Amino acid sequence: MLQRKAYDSLLAWKHNSNGSSALLIEGARRVGKSTLVAEFGRREYESCLFIDFNEAEREVISYFEDYRSDLDTLFLYLSTYYRVELHRRRTLVVFDEVQLCPQARSLIKYLVADGRYDYIETGSLLSIKQNVKDIVIPSEEDALQLDPLDFEEFLWAMGERQLAELIRMKFDKLEPLPDGLHRRAMGLLREYMLVGGMPKPVSTYVDRRKFAPVDEEKRRIIQLYRNDIARFARGYEYRVVSVFDEIPGQLSKHEKKFTLSSLGKSARMRNYEEAFFWLSDARIANVCYAASEPSVGLALNRDSSSLKCYMADTGLLLTLAFADGRQTSEDVYRSVLRGDIGLNEGMLTENLVAQMLVASGHKLYFYSQSGRRGNEERMEIDFLIVEPYANAAGKPRVSPIEVKSPKQYGTTSLDRFKDRFGKHVGAQYVLHPKQLKREGERAFMPLYMGFCL
Repeated sequence: MLQRKAYDSLLAWKHNSNGSSALLIEGARRVGKSTLVAEFGRREYESCLFIDFNEAEREVISYFEDYRSDLDTLFLYLSTYYRVELHRRRTLVVFDEVQLCPQARSLIKYLVADGRYDYIETGSLLSIKQNVKDIVIPSEEDALQLDPLDFEEFLWAMGERQLAELIRMKFDKLEPLPDGLHRRAMGLLREYMLVGGMPKPVSTYVDRRKFAPVDEEKRRIIQLYRNDIARFARGYEYRVVSVFDEIPGQLSKHEKKFTLSSLGKSARMRNYEEAFFWLSDARIANVCYAASEPSVGLALNRDSSSLKCYMADTGLLLTLAFADGRQTSEDVYRSVLRGDIGLNEGMLTENLVAQMLVASGHKLYFYSQSGRRGNEERMEIDFLIVEPYANAAGKPRVSPIEVKSPKQYGTTSLDRFKDRFGKHVGAQYVLHPKQLKREGERAFMPLYMGFCL
């Protein structure tokens, strides 16, 4: 199994909770939830009762309906059906794809109170109306979001743990890597950009070091997402798939804000809000909202009418961009890897940084000023994050992040942003393909250090 940082989170939950709460793991389909939890149950418990509601027979579902108030019988039937011996406080019970059995999720309150076993639920689309209808969401749930493998986990999978540790060390010291290691890290980052972080494509690439079979795996995932849209986005599936298909085109523009007019002259945000929510809730997309004011409470200044929509996995974005053909050849991938093809790399690098920030626990915000009103100056800041600022006694400040794919670029927007909002601005970051350097409070960092932010 690929090593995941989330495994340590599962261990912390087990020891800290000690049976007082269940753990709900959310994430996109095929992000590795089931594999992670099954491995955790195998290694950390005497036995594991794993119930996959995507494949469970109707009889199993009926147990949760008929024996809600008779837990002894419920566990007797489940253990017999799955041929698993249950041990008090030494068994993990897993409800996999729990959104498909709301009855099981609504029972969590009583199962936790009963205290016999530990419980982990996994699922996606957990907030969709039909998946929470007629149930009380249990308060005895801790939550964990599982994202695609981040770049550091990809380095681990590629046998580059020492390089990952060195990148973190150099980030902390704001020092550049030696030139040879910098080139190696950038090369691996480009491989990660093409492969992405979904476990099956990563495993395929680690084993075979070829892109064509990786592309086949990614296309299967995209088709699965399309099937989920048709199955679960009832009544507005056309809007969801329209937004989904438009993501590469929107990100290939100079200004990457999602322009609804591309979906139709009469398209309005009020009609598409649910589509963006669906893609975000399914963890298929990362939605980045405009902040009208770059103050510490970014959520308080969120402008929901202005947003950017990234794919949650950059490897899937690349495959979606080439979806006009039945497959993308090895030669095409190699050309993209070398930078020999006319592909908008700004689309991929900005999506990649968005993916890195989400994996690090950040909500996505950007700042935009059109420059069309009065003496207003035009500004486009790709991302805003809030972090402690050393020059303000460790108090939180807004850190602007600019993402640059070419080696020659300007920083006019960042300069204007600092001039206008100086007292609110903390450290400034430019993520670019070149070596690390510092200019005052501004750090120009190689893109591969994005996972450290």
